[in-house]
Amino acid sequence: MAGWGWLWYCVGMEQLDGLFTRETLLERGRRLAGALGVRHGGFDTALIAGRITQYWLTGTMQDALAVLLPDGCVHLFVRKSYDRARLESPLDTVHPITGYRDLAGLVPASLGRTCIETEIMPLAMLERIKKYHTITEILPMDRDIAAVRAVKEPGELALIRESARRHNTLLTDIVPGLMHEGISEADLAAETYAAMVKLGHQGVSRFSMFQLELVAGQIGFGENSLYPTNFDGPGGMRGIHPGAPVLGSRERTLAKGDLVFVDVGFGYNGYHSDKTQVYSFGSPCDSLAAQTHRACREVMKKASGLLAPGVSAASVYNEALAGLSPLLSKHFMGYGTGAVKFLGHGLGLQIDEQPVITAANETVLAPGMVIALEPKCGIEGMGMVGVEETWEITADGAVCLTGGDTDILTV
Repeated sequence: MAGWGWLWYCVGMEQLDGLFTRETLLERGRRLAGALGVRHGGFDTALIAGRITQYWLTGTMQDALAVLLPDGCVHLFVRKSYDRARLESPLDTVHPITGYRDLAGLVPASLGRTCIETEIMPLAMLERIKKYHTITEILPMDRDIAAVRAVKEPGELALIRESARRHNTLLTDIVPGLMHEGISEADLAAETYAAMVKLGHQGVSRFSMFQLELVAGQIGFGENSLYPTNFDGPGGMRGIHPGAPVLGSRERTLAKGDLVFVDVGFGYNGYHSDKTQVYSFGSPCDSLAAQTHRACREVMKKASGLLAPGVSAASVYNEALAGLSPLLSKHFMGYGTGAVKFLGHGLGLQIDEQPVITAANETVLAPGMVIALEPKCGIEGMGMVGVEETWEITADGAVCLTGGDTDILTV
């Protein structure tokens, strides 16, 4: 463990504590308000219930409601804990409330044309707010939040780069040493999680997907990495139990010749990286597995070369998948009927951010976006192979932050 100490450093002059200045937070509010104004031809109020976006706007994550005004000013109304919010947020527009009745006098009785996060705000919350305030029109803001957050600031990029460095160390140097014959998937997942936390992982990986629960990503031995899940990704995992399909099976233990699929996100002071590594335990992998894995690496090479400012996400997807290897003609990006329709996704405060690399997404890539590419393929009777790496888009193209993809590693 002592050898990990070198990881605790700053990049250039960027502070890696994840504490953003008042000026940065105010600029975020202005950017979001500007995007909402353009999208909807003006708005009167935006109500933000999602804690991730509240954090992005205020620097604190509480039981609260954020109110964004057209001039970009953000007011945070906190039920618990107001004291903690005042300690953490540099804004002077943080207010204590015990309920939405307390908003009276602090915001207009008529909220007018009101933007809300339609995929996050519960109807019950909205109805409670409407007991004390009138809303003339509800406007969606989910897409606008995602678009504004897709381009990262220098401070955000510094945190993602640091997450990615630690992430690469985890999967390259540490996880292989945790494997031994007879260890269960659940135990390997537990030991991997413990190693992640000791390495600086924030303890949780956050997703925007509704009701998604993961602990340490997906870990599977052999065919268990093909097991169907409700997780919107190409890999599979049996998990502990139908009532808790997380971590991994307690019954499936590691044996010589197993493929080991490890797909985990890493989070550092709020910001994430994503990486997948496939291992072969006890002996080199079967030639079909090796060849299929290398075909996935070729897709990664092609797709990453297409990541550049001014290019659409759809064109990256379509060009990268043109002329796909026959080895990937079956079970590419998911086994059986579980194949997903994307090749990559954005990263930031959540692992599944914009832009998604899919045929339907015409979002134009820009410097400051961070994308995980993950070409993977299932092999019947063996398991999932393939790669995933985190890429930062710069003015000159894409830079890999997580060390780069490799062949299947023999442990």
